[in-house]
Amino acid sequence: MMGAGPIRKVVIAGGGTAGWMAAAALARLTGNGVTEVVLVESEEIGTVGVGEATIPPIRTFNAMLGIDENEFVAATQGSFKLGIEFAGWRREGEAYLHPFGAYGADIDGVKFHQVWLAMRAAGLPLPLDDFSLCTTAARLHRFQRPDGNPASPLSQLAYAFHFDAGLYAAFLRRHAEARGVVRQEGKIAEVRLDGESGFIRALALEDGRVIEGDLFIDCTGFRALLIGEALGSAYEDWSHWLPCDRAVAVPSTRTAPLLPYTRSTARRAGWQWRIPLQHRTGNGMVYCSRHISDDEAAATLLANLDGEATADPRPLRFTTGIRKEPWRKNCVALGLASGFMEPLESTSIHLIQIGISKLLALFPDASFPAHERDEYNRLTALQWAQIRDFLILHYKQTERAGEPFWEECAGMPIPESLARKMALFRAAGRLFRYEDELFTDASWTAVMIGQGLMPERHDPLADTLDPREVRDLAMRMADAFRRTARAMPTHADYIARHCAGRTM
Repeated sequence: MMGAGPIRKVVIAGGGTAGWMAAAALARLTGNGVTEVVLVESEEIGTVGVGEATIPPIRTFNAMLGIDENEFVAATQGSFKLGIEFAGWRREGEAYLHPFGAYGADIDGVKFHQVWLAMRAAGLPLPLDDFSLCTTAARLHRFQRPDGNPASPLSQLAYAFHFDAGLYAAFLRRHAEARGVVRQEGKIAEVRLDGESGFIRALALEDGRVIEGDLFIDCTGFRALLIGEALGSAYEDWSHWLPCDRAVAVPSTRTAPLLPYTRSTARRAGWQWRIPLQHRTGNGMVYCSRHISDDEAAATLLANLDGEATADPRPLRFTTGIRKEPWRKNCVALGLASGFMEPLESTSIHLIQIGISKLLALFPDASFPAHERDEYNRLTALQWAQIRDFLILHYKQTERAGEPFWEECAGMPIPESLARKMALFRAAGRLFRYEDELFTDASWTAVMIGQGLMPERHDPLADTLDPREVRDLAMRMADAFRRTARAMPTHADYIARHCAGRTM
């Protein structure tokens, strides 16, 4: 056990997105006049760098850092994202969009999706998408930032970003170094532990330098050099629920129109992503190696690009799961060192973000109180499990037939927490969020209904509303969303006007 007092030195092992996000956020600690933040990375070690799509909470992270949004989008060749389209996930030839914003507005305390279910039961089968401004605008390839006036339809918009992960790390590096973070170039040769406490004492580099510290952040990727190899935090394998174990990525030329959403297309033994950036399109295929070979997966990806490939396909192997103790001793793991969740709902960068935010909220002194570490691990495990369940839903609730991979997914046992959630929704469209759950009722509704899990009845409270008034209000709402979306600039025009990349 180390003595009480402030943390005097934070050492971040590894760069990339995770390392530089941590460095940029922890840079504020240098303002206390006591704490030093050092990041160790080697230019010889590459990063995975496929996490180019995000979800709305990243705007909170960037705002916390004081980052100008237009400057950030321009510097990262970014674009805006209103949601994710899932093509072929329920059945081949069908598609739905998971929008970031809400559906409609609750009426007299009744959730809007329950109002929609009641209207549907009464013979008014308007698509749920008609009541989502994000979906309506996305389909028209349009974008505009939200209006803060709650009376405006534009207040219903929520958005995130697509960006080049390598450029984002470089952007954050400049931000962090300008605020006092010190970067040390070098490869880690040894993690030295204290013989009495088992805490990490120092990192020994290949060139003989030794970097001591109080708190260590492991951003060494899948290798998990500190948290796994040195400290022995075990890994919990979730591949029996999320069986994809490989990916292949390739960039391609930019194509028009510039879509304001990510696309995920189901394939025979996995799925393909498409992420539109200003200067190129990011593509990849996530797949299960038990059902398709690496060569077949790469060929499938290359055969289904919208533009010309601009590099060779790059392979990646992974095991979905979580580090059982992402905070162990005096080390906190972030990014791939803490676990891996496939990028189906663009949560990879968000999981780094929540790790950082929880660390800041529970930032220890040099005595490293056990209750702070335990609460960090409890909250992290809970949120990872909630995101895991949301991803499993996409695979479990499918009607794709004649394909062994998808039939296996449809028939697999699922966590009790997800089974309970699906049963409540199937019965009467009921949804409940627990603690710090990431995905909203609208997100769960979009995926459940999009993949064919239609409630058998609606909440009886919806029957307490006047059906004619509800119908008139709903029609006005849908019309307002259509008119608002059509009045927006195109996504490409909005970017050209406000945040065009520095090199196009």
